[in-house]
Amino acid sequence: MIAAPPRPEAFAALATTRPAPAGASFLRHGAHARRMLLLKALLVRVRRHRADVAPEILRGFRTAWRLLETAERAAPASARAVLDYPTTGAWLAAALTEPLGPAFDRHLTRLELVAVTAALRAGRPLDLEVGAPGGVLSLPGVGSVLVNPEGAADAGPVPGSGAGPYAARGTHAHAHPARDAHPGAYTDAHPDPSPDRTPGGNPNPTPSGPTVDPTPTVDPTPTVNPTATPTPTVHLTSRSHVVRVRADSAPGATVALLRREDARTGAVAGTGPGWRGLRALPGGAARLEDLDPYRVPPGGVGTPARVAAERPDVDHATWAGHWRAAGELLRRTDRERAAEVGHTVGALVPLRPQGPRSVGATLSVAPGAVLMTPSAGPYDMAETLVHELHHSKLSTLHELVPLYRPGRAALYRVGWRTDARPVAGVFQGAYAHLALADLWRRARDAPGVPGAWSARAVQQFDHVHDQVGEALAMLLESDELTNEGREFARQMRQLHASLGASPTARG
Repeated sequence: MIAAPPRPEAFAALATTRPAPAGASFLRHGAHARRMLLLKALLVRVRRHRADVAPEILRGFRTAWRLLETAERAAPASARAVLDYPTTGAWLAAALTEPLGPAFDRHLTRLELVAVTAALRAGRPLDLEVGAPGGVLSLPGVGSVLVNPEGAADAGPVPGSGAGPYAARGTHAHAHPARDAHPGAYTDAHPDPSPDRTPGGNPNPTPSGPTVDPTPTVDPTPTVNPTATPTPTVHLTSRSHVVRVRADSAPGATVALLRREDARTGAVAGTGPGWRGLRALPGGAARLEDLDPYRVPPGGVGTPARVAAERPDVDHATWAGHWRAAGELLRRTDRERAAEVGHTVGALVPLRPQGPRSVGATLSVAPGAVLMTPSAGPYDMAETLVHELHHSKLSTLHELVPLYRPGRAALYRVGWRTDARPVAGVFQGAYAHLALADLWRRARDAPGVPGAWSARAVQQFDHVHDQVGEALAMLLESDELTNEGREFARQMRQLHASLGASPTARG
């Protein structure tokens, strides 16, 4: 997807990794435009291949589309929040890359849940039946309703294992042991322009061109068995602004009651035996996302693969404590970076740990989500959040304004990896490590930061500064960069030069 380039001041701010309103606005609006483009691409695909979609699935998809349009007209901001939620992007990528058949049909049922969530947040009345894949009514960014709460596990099947109802294909991640960068992969869509209206978006979006990572790091996992257990049906009915959820499996029994709590924010609350709400992280709008079946790709992320941690294994108090302490550490060190993390990270996704090292990851199709194993403490979490946020920023920017050309075979050696990397990996790693170098440089001199954090920052800066400089030299000598990518790398080098070397490194 090629967008109009950002204004020079926004481009410069993004290149230097520094938070800036103009750069953030460009990425936010660009990511939303791409999300609407993918949603439109799904509509076009369904219309073209409607004869291959089960009739009941097609009816549900059409009903959901109309409901989504109604919710968007009533409360545009609330509908946009649902459409822009990270797992909505992961779902669209999975649906658009799934071959036609039963697995594709199962992906299509997710639109019903997206539309229901938008309607709930908009305060719209509901009276309809929807499917609950895997016995779970998953409401993106809000929570889940278990259709059979007495007989179900707290969070259902492990999504990251490929055993859940939405086993995705072709959605890749980059993951790394703490601060070892790795390129993301970009999911292609080739939508056909159509005059039909897309909820929340441009009625005539421009199709994107291919943006493919030449070395994806997570192999697609086969979809679930087409003969899987039939999807349960649930009934949602409104009365006095309360939505009652009933299941076919328990006629007359209410498994959850849902209502909009705040008309301004569209916040939704629930009660009942089947209700599992997402839990907040302190100090902002971020949620600990341990419920959504699309939160981690099938097969997990990284090597060895880390899969999604399930709710019974996620200690909310520990995660919230580390989040709070990491936020305070960032505020003392760099208030602008702290604000950027707070405004940009909407979902923190726990991964099941494997080994002693902390691992962070992002999905290029799901900006706003950071995936990570339990951190060693606030220092580790603060660094991981900044590092992963910059992977996500660069992925989004590259999708809007290509920085390098796809499909080239050249490999490069960088200091933070033991294996050779393509230009995408060098760019990603240099950018994320440059942001950390800037953070660590500020931590050295920031008043009021813990002494251990300051000492750690000096040590880490010394380790990374030269490595980033070498990587930037490789990028600027490469013929794989676009004109915009070369200018971006030049401005990255300006920040790198301004950081200098620490007194320890100078001897």
